Amino acid sequence: MNKALNLLVLAGLIVALILNSLFVIDEKEDGIVFQFGEAIKSDLPTGLNFKLPIVQNVKKFDSRLQTLDEEPNRILTVESKYLIVDSFVKYRLTDVRTFYDATSGSFINLNNLLGQRTAFELKNQFGRRTVTELVSGERDQLMKDMRDNLGSSVSDLGIEIIDFRVKRIDLPPELSNSVYERMRSERDRLAEELRAQGNELSNEIRSTADKQRVILLAEAYKTAEEIRGEGDATASAIYAKSFSQDPEFYEFTRSLRGYDATFNNKSDVLLIDPRSDFFKYLNKSDGTAP
Repeated sequence: MNKALNLLVLAGLIVALILNSLFVIDEKEDGIVFQFGEAIKSDLPTGLNFKLPIVQNVKKFDSRLQTLDEEPNRILTVESKYLIVDSFVKYRLTDVRTFYDATSGSFINLNNLLGQRTAFELKNQFGRRTVTELVSGERDQLMKDMRDNLGSSVSDLGIEIIDFRVKRIDLPPELSNSVYERMRSERDRLAEELRAQGNELSNEIRSTADKQRVILLAEAYKTAEEIRGEGDATASAIYAKSFSQDPEFYEFTRSLRGYDATFNNKSDVLLIDPRSDFFKYLNKSDGTAP
């Protein structure tokens, strides 16, 4: 009975030792084999691996794409103007042993070191450019230079820089207010210029219209006077022709119009000799007074 129990215990220990000597590295991670706390093997192949039980242990690290996205930095340009720059870095492990030696296997330590070098590269690149260059056509070249320079400066960290980009560039609040005020003043000045130009053009149009109005009225008055003169001449010719045909009838009708104009109101009073020519047609038909 004791012999069977001992065999069972021994078999269990053997199984435990075998299981302890086996480990798996998948495609999303990398690992290092340690012996008594000292790294002895890295760049482990993907799949099933072996180690000495008890005396060796394995630490695994994420080899997938990582992102460093810290708080925005306050950076000075070549024009001595401060900008608030928000950026991010994409990276991944390429040499796990170098990464472990540089950071003790801590991604926190790695991000701290990478953040310092990122800030240095941003200050270096922005310090050589103006604000206009940073927000215009030089932006693509800026991204390339930052990515290349940062990539060459992190070889001692065991990582590869995949991307390094600026997400946003802002002016500091105190500078933004002054810029907005300057923009507002510029827009007000432009509005005043446009308004003045509009008033000047309006005055010119109004002056031209008034001049044309005077000219048109003068021409119209001239034409009306010419027509009126022609009409009076025509009427005079007709009157003269009619008068020459029957002078007595013409004189009679003219006297009737004179009577009508003179005695238009009952209160009209006219002191005149009844035998005057004005009353000729009111006398008897033979020309004697009544």
